[in-house]
Amino acid sequence: MELIDFDGLFDEKLAQYIEENKDKYTEKQWENVIPKLYKKFGDTYVAKIKCTPKEYYAKMSGSALVETLYAHLTNDVPVPEFLCTELENRDVTEELLKLLVKPEESVANYVVNLVGADARAYVTYFEILVQESFDEDLRSDVTDILRSNADLVAEQALAYYNEGKGGDYMLEILSRVVVKKDEIFDVLLKAFLADDEKIRLRAGYLASYGDERALPHLLKKIEDRSLGFVSFQELKYAIEALGGEYDEPRDFSADKDYLAVEAMGNPMNEIKS
Repeated sequence: MELIDFDGLFDEKLAQYIEENKDKYTEKQWENVIPKLYKKFGDTYVAKIKCTPKEYYAKMSGSALVETLYAHLTNDVPVPEFLCTELENRDVTEELLKLLVKPEESVANYVVNLVGADARAYVTYFEILVQESFDEDLRSDVTDILRSNADLVAEQALAYYNEGKGGDYMLEILSRVVVKKDEIFDVLLKAFLADDEKIRLRAGYLASYGDERALPHLLKKIEDRSLGFVSFQELKYAIEALGGEYDEPRDFSADKDYLAVEAMGNPMNEIKS
């Protein structure tokens, strides 16, 4: 497959245009002019392909567009905006998701950005979360999508968690469920009580879930004098988020995190997850 580097062609034309008009615009104005020139380039006839860049991709089938995207990404050829726009205008979600079979970082990130919150991708997104072969950034992006649709995927997230898969990714998704269920609350609370090393993270889940029944457990945990400054602040935030209060003075003058914050001259009143 021959790949056309439209961005490279545009850069050549842009360099010439800038040279011919270097005194016409200020640096700030160029920031607005260049995107307009790029958009105009999409409708410019290119002799090499005997059509415009937009027409070049418009002529392709959906599967050909996806293959072209994959070729660009795996051959380190810049992906033209015109290709992305054409992909977004087609119903090619199923074809795009097939590219996630191989955990190639650049490909996977592009696919997730293009597919977004399409419900047909949820099954694949969950598979990404339970496979170690995908990187942390991608799994974080997928979690953001799923937690924004938490009520639609709560059942799947709960099932995966109960099977011992996905861990905190599933808890984070469940913490954003709006329609409350005792089973979800019980899972979030049990996870909070089970692991002191993740107390900050899981206190945040309880705060996000918003069930006041967690307050007694949070208030009991915050009394632990072995808590570090950051964990204490996270618990305090969670308590306040659920409508509670905790005002007992605590001395963190020997805590390294507290001292680091003090040294920056920016006292930390609360830490939000």
